[in-house]
Amino acid sequence: AGAAAEARFISSAKGKGLFATKNIRKGETVFVERPVVSSQFLWNALYNYRACDHCLRALETAEENAQRLLGKSSLVLPHPEQCSIRKDLHQQCPRCQVTYCSAECRQAALEQYHQVLCLGPSRDDPTHPLNKLQEAWRNMHYPPETSSIMLMARMVATIKQAKDKEWWIKAFSQFCSKTANEEEEIVHKLLGDKFKGQLELLRLLFTEALYDEHLSRWFTPEGFRSLFALVGTNGQGIGTSSLSQWVHACDALDLPMLQREELDAFIDQLYKDIEKESGEFLNCEGSGLYVLQSCCNHSCIPNAETSFPENNFLLHLTALEDIEAGEEICISYLDCCQRERSRHSRNKILRENYLFSCSCPKCLAQADDADVTSDEEEEGEGETDDAELEDEMTDV
Repeated sequence: AGAAAEARFISSAKGKGLFATKNIRKGETVFVERPVVSSQFLWNALYNYRACDHCLRALETAEENAQRLLGKSSLVLPHPEQCSIRKDLHQQCPRCQVTYCSAECRQAALEQYHQVLCLGPSRDDPTHPLNKLQEAWRNMHYPPETSSIMLMARMVATIKQAKDKEWWIKAFSQFCSKTANEEEEIVHKLLGDKFKGQLELLRLLFTEALYDEHLSRWFTPEGFRSLFALVGTNGQGIGTSSLSQWVHACDALDLPMLQREELDAFIDQLYKDIEKESGEFLNCEGSGLYVLQSCCNHSCIPNAETSFPENNFLLHLTALEDIEAGEEICISYLDCCQRERSRHSRNKILRENYLFSCSCPKCLAQADDADVTSDEEEEGEGETDDAELEDEMTDV
């Protein structure tokens, strides 16, 4: 792609950053990026959020999607032709029956990691080492999910299958790494207070399922913790939804005013009803590792944002402002509500979840503000849990 951005080393404190190589206009796509590896979250898959096992494209039609989220099989969506799901293209792995959105995805998965991870006839065998690993992970990491042990499994499987193992090891080593103390904090954040015991259990199950001598370091206690922290630090939430794709397509329809108002009212009501039934869990969700996106630093006044408009794992970085050549491109790790809070509150969230304090222009301008939060903020203080932190990215 005509690179509009490149990663550069800033300093040992900040690590890398992403910089514009030419002038970028507001609304322009800076880049579209495919992840090195990605995986759907395990509870998300268990609850029948059906997604392509490789690219996470939603597999249900918009109508099926809405029916499931509403718990109402009689629902009929208008304008069914606006649904982009092509069931005639779906394919399954002939050995283990996981489903892909296309022959291309089935082939890509097979070539990169699926030969190692295919469960074949053991798909429903609870004693299979990979199933034991997934079950242990689900019991440690309830929704809202922020990561998946299967992302790490796909990293190992990728290297196991690769002819050029060094190339892949180098690809994974590009992601920002942390010191031993920071790694402990990240793992602690992901696994909670029982993290040492849980991490050791996961490591033993991971080793039983996937051990490979080329990667023996990843299976040692230190190496496994590093791998875990790498995914915890760099993993980017991915959200896909055939329903939201259908809504976008309907928004673009050129309709007479009365029909437009009827359709908008129908969609608004549909979302209200779904929220009552399914809460905020609307999307197929997973996470991935993206080389360029992971170089984007945080700002409380971001000039770019990520989204998944193609209903799969392709990440689009879009400019929120005009960006000049040479300027750093920043995204926000906080959602809209969190960005409106005081500097003290914002930095508390960033320190707890991402282990840094922010020095963006907004934080510097507010540096003299008192380090206390307003009363209403105090009350909301406890609410910043991982759900909100699935970066706003998962809003498709």
